[in-house]
Amino acid sequence: MKRLVVAGVVALLAFTPLAAAAPRQTVTTTVTKTERQIPFTQTQTQPAPAQQRNQTEAKVVAALLAVPKVKDWVGRYPKKSLVTQGTYDAQYADWDVKVWSGPAGEIATGRVDDTTGIVTEAWTGPQVAWHMARGGPGAFGGKKINSLGVWLAFCVVFLVGLADLRRPLSLRNLDLLALLSFSVSLWYFNHGRIFTSVPLVYPGLAYLLGRMIWVGIRDRPPPVSRPLWPVWVLAAATVFLCGFKVGLNVRDSNVIDVGYAGPIGAQRIVHGQSPYGNFPVEDDLKPCGPADREGEIRARIQTNGRCESANPNGDTYGPISYIAYIPGYAIFGWSGQWDDLPASHFTAIAFDLLCVLGLGLAGRRFGGNRLGITLAFAWAAYPFSQYASMSNTNDAIMPAFLIWGFWLCTSAWARGAFVGLASWTKFGALLVAPLWATYPEFRKSRRTALIFAAGFALATAAAFWVLLLEPSPLHAARVFWDRTIPPQVNRQSPFSLWDWRQYHAGLPDLHWLQRVLQVLLVAGSAAVAFLPRRKSPLQLAALTGAVLIGFELVLTHWFYLYLPWFFAFAAYAVLAAEPSPEPAKATVRDEHEQRELVTAG
Repeated sequence: MKRLVVAGVVALLAFTPLAAAAPRQTVTTTVTKTERQIPFTQTQTQPAPAQQRNQTEAKVVAALLAVPKVKDWVGRYPKKSLVTQGTYDAQYADWDVKVWSGPAGEIATGRVDDTTGIVTEAWTGPQVAWHMARGGPGAFGGKKINSLGVWLAFCVVFLVGLADLRRPLSLRNLDLLALLSFSVSLWYFNHGRIFTSVPLVYPGLAYLLGRMIWVGIRDRPPPVSRPLWPVWVLAAATVFLCGFKVGLNVRDSNVIDVGYAGPIGAQRIVHGQSPYGNFPVEDDLKPCGPADREGEIRARIQTNGRCESANPNGDTYGPISYIAYIPGYAIFGWSGQWDDLPASHFTAIAFDLLCVLGLGLAGRRFGGNRLGITLAFAWAAYPFSQYASMSNTNDAIMPAFLIWGFWLCTSAWARGAFVGLASWTKFGALLVAPLWATYPEFRKSRRTALIFAAGFALATAAAFWVLLLEPSPLHAARVFWDRTIPPQVNRQSPFSLWDWRQYHAGLPDLHWLQRVLQVLLVAGSAAVAFLPRRKSPLQLAALTGAVLIGFELVLTHWFYLYLPWFFAFAAYAVLAAEPSPEPAKATVRDEHEQRELVTAG
């Protein structure tokens, strides 16, 4: 195992020169979390002299309400419930205009230029509270990965390398297209069209869920024709893609708040603190940095005396999400600011490459060199794996642990340990624990389950030792619970169908359906522990993919960064087929062929 880890580090260092040669660009930060609906509060500002203003409050409010998308959205609410406000900003010589409606809170906001009276910004519905819902080039992952040319290049390479080109209408090709179908939704998301992008996610997830269940029951992947590409071609393409991905990450990527949380947690642990309840906040602490466009000052002097950029909700993940960043922090450190964050880049790249290596080993073990290279290529070419890497989040850590656990799935101890590490990274991995605990045969699962539990317990100890850094571990455990589970369960979000009722705009309340699906998910994750009673590696992969996809289907807050969670197992289920044998050629005998004489008798 140590040799494999060393090999992964060597591979990472081998690809780094390709990235180091590229110039670095300005860092872009993206905040993905937000508060609940914004209630009406009267803003008190020092009024500018009348002669310095070209517009009046009534004019700028009317201008914003006349914007077609604002007019359409505000028209969903009773006129009597509307409250408007226009505040002049002397620093930028424009007006900040807001619209509220009763229990819905703030329903529209925008800015109007004081000189021209032109609306320069207009946001409605989820775009008011969620900046990530406003779209824009490169908010997640940077501009390069979101450019049409680069994204389509990844999609084309993915299809050309993996599709059954001899049978264009094959089921395998349909499965691959389903894995790429989320690209359409992402396009609408990047253009700020949330009420179009969100529904487009569910057909792909539902189809893939059905396919994983089908493969898990039948124990048979879709058939495929004789491969078109030699193994060495896919291997060379995989190496090139890995180098290209690293270079792209270093040259043009950003770090969103999820990735920013990693170095903070690592710094706290290294300096003898639990990450939970100790993240930098704003509150009423002394500012130590400039204000942004909206007047918010994120950099504050924290209780430890350091000037740090606030990330108050970053401690909502499992302990492994922060422990995994310790090597990157040890190498690159953390300045306390939301800057380039090389520790985040290092960790995202490292776990992305560990996924490639782990899939190569797992595929080689269960299907030979071709399957190993094919699976490694699939991860390297899948655009959403690079989307997560370019956003420098922690979303490759959980699948990396599950992939390596799958490679060692014949060992109950290893399965337990890796499922434990994955679960204490992202809590959703807990759902696969029953399935992995009873693999490969339910009848012989008692001893296997005990060994699995021992491995899981060891991983749990390796995760939660960070709570012992606090003076009172029991209090630290309570803080851990308060900072993780309730915020994850009770959060509101427009990025699923389940929580649109919060806008009080005539949208359906689907919480009842979400609850039904959540019950089915829990029941299903328990059922696959003993059905089928005996499972092959293919079934383990397919059913793992099914459970993780089901988990994503019922999430209130879903995002494209979550697709790598299940991709490796869906790819195995789709790509593990043996090529169909070629039809035997009939032997035609030449009528003029001379035959040997055989002695009679």
